[in-house]
Amino acid sequence: MINATTTSDPSSTVQPQKPFEQKQSGVQNNTVLGRRGLERLDLLLLVVESLDLNGGEAMLWATNQLGLQKQFPNRVELWKRRCHNPLRRATRRGDLTSIDTEALLRLLCFMASRLYPLLHQLLSSREPEELNLQRWTLLDQRLRDLIEERMNPRRGAVQRLLRPEQSQPIQRELVLTLALAAGNGGVDRLRASLLDPTP
Repeated sequence: MINATTTSDPSSTVQPQKPFEQKQSGVQNNTVLGRRGLERLDLLLLVVESLDLNGGEAMLWATNQLGLQKQFPNRVELWKRRCHNPLRRATRRGDLTSIDTEALLRLLCFMASRLYPLLHQLLSSREPEELNLQRWTLLDQRLRDLIEERMNPRRGAVQRLLRPEQSQPIQRELVLTLALAAGNGGVDRLRASLLDPTP
């Protein structure tokens, strides 16, 4: 099972990083995601919350470690940025700013690095088949609950996420994307993935 996801001390696995402002570059500051990119970014954050029962608190802790307090001083401000996802029940109009986009990318990669052992277990072909199935089933249940709670059920994309025969390959792709976003160069890989116009 994914029982290792209830980590009570988020500082135990990830070292503090330099403040966000020190890592900006001209190219990165121009990142603006389209509709599909915003949808995938928020879905990836939902997967993080599905893998870690304390994901919300861990994200707030991570914003302090990354120097993102200016962008996300509290849970409400983080929620507002994520509501640019047009699949949400309550959405915000307009584009997510490039600064906020980069902040969310760095936050997501930080969390992916922290959760990498769990991501590796899900994707590993060496795990016992029954145990692997249990892990995926638990992830599916948690993610489905979050989608039903936060997303607009009238959207066709949301309906696909809730149909088992269609959601399973999507979930596997999201977990793989998170795994690739972990470690050095993860932000660049994630950015390229979210900017890819391929459906």
